[in-house]
Amino acid sequence: MAFEGLQDKLGQVFKKLKARGKLTEADVKEAMREVRLALLEADVSYKVVKDFVKKVSERAVGEEVLASLTPAQQVVKIVNEELVSLMGNGDARLNFASKPPTVIMFCGLQGSGKTTHCAKLAKQLKKDGHHPLLVACDVYRPAAIDQLKVVGGQAETTVFDLGQIDPVDIAVQGVKYAKDHNHDIVILDTAGRLHIDEKLMDELKNIKAETEPDEIMLVVDAMTGQDAVNVAKAFDDALGITSVLMSKLDSDTRGGAALSVLSVTGKPIKYVGMGEKLDDFEQFHPDRMASRILGMGDVLSLIEKAEDVYSKQEAERLSQKLQKSQFDMDDLLDQLRQIKKMGDLKKIVGMLPGVGNKLDELDIDDNAFGRVEAIITSMTPAERAKPSIINPSRKRRIAKGSGTEVQDVNRLLKQFEQMQQLMKKLGNTGKRGLFGRRKMPKFDPKMLEGMGGFPKF
Repeated sequence: MAFEGLQDKLGQVFKKLKARGKLTEADVKEAMREVRLALLEADVSYKVVKDFVKKVSERAVGEEVLASLTPAQQVVKIVNEELVSLMGNGDARLNFASKPPTVIMFCGLQGSGKTTHCAKLAKQLKKDGHHPLLVACDVYRPAAIDQLKVVGGQAETTVFDLGQIDPVDIAVQGVKYAKDHNHDIVILDTAGRLHIDEKLMDELKNIKAETEPDEIMLVVDAMTGQDAVNVAKAFDDALGITSVLMSKLDSDTRGGAALSVLSVTGKPIKYVGMGEKLDDFEQFHPDRMASRILGMGDVLSLIEKAEDVYSKQEAERLSQKLQKSQFDMDDLLDQLRQIKKMGDLKKIVGMLPGVGNKLDELDIDDNAFGRVEAIITSMTPAERAKPSIINPSRKRRIAKGSGTEVQDVNRLLKQFEQMQQLMKKLGNTGKRGLFGRRKMPKFDPKMLEGMGGFPKF
């Protein structure tokens, strides 16, 4: 994911500070030099880095910080606050029209992911109770209209198109169609170019003038680094964008664009694309992103992902089974399938507090879940309910049926027994439930040993 390199370097800087106990002004200045270098290597704008380091330094060398019993933690707190400020204090929300439909105009260069992210936003808005309409205004790129129909179908959203006529007429007729068919949101998928040109901007200006969009959202590719910021500034100067959607933030890009956009353009990032699937899409939360950068995890986003795939009734049912020590193989299979729905396992684990730069220490393999599923589905209902009845002959049958080895079945049974013991302890937390503790325990990679090879093959 983006920011891994920055996360590692900042982690090393703060580790040095914590090792020194009391800090001097010279210690802070040395740390800030390393922070500056780390940000520049992450492709953050030079001016943004200069201003950021200046603000942090001024706050960090204050008497209140240096005289503190935990000065290193105070410095980390300041860096966190300034990172949040850099990306925008508070979550930026969509601009909704006082009278529907709300018109959201997507724009950007070719290849930035506009069409796919139109569908991603439509799917997200449907979850929130809206009735969006996708409008195909890109009549130049081959198969652009067909692509929008495909991803629109996946998002279960109506797609409006009039073929390859004037895009301005399509946009106007799309808004009229939305009014006539009770769509409260219109998402315009406009054309892009390989570069910014006068013809593109004139067309976008005409669409803007005729439809009066409530939101002009620019899609930029995080992998292009500072070029993404330059593109954002050029579009804003010519068109007057209201927000940015940053795609491919799940890549190994250095992530500097996300830290620079607001400072350079004055326009906030409202959404980020975190993968190729339609569900790999998140609202941008500056405070949560700052926590990820500093290795503090992102528990709130993790909880939201879990809530998307796991109903309250299911959670209560599982809680009851845990308290009665009735957790069986069917429950394990259900949990694995729910986790798979949440997305890439490595991304999920990376949201845990303290994991951050320790991800490389973990052997995490999403394919192992499929092998576990094969073993469990090769068991009879009686064996899933009571694994203790599985004798050697049953193990051989299960291994053969799942295409695995007997030792793999043995390993899973042993790990399941250990899991039952753990679940029994968790069930004894009583009314507080599984997450009733007031403080999140510190992450230790050993907590997840075997997860990547669960079982290890």
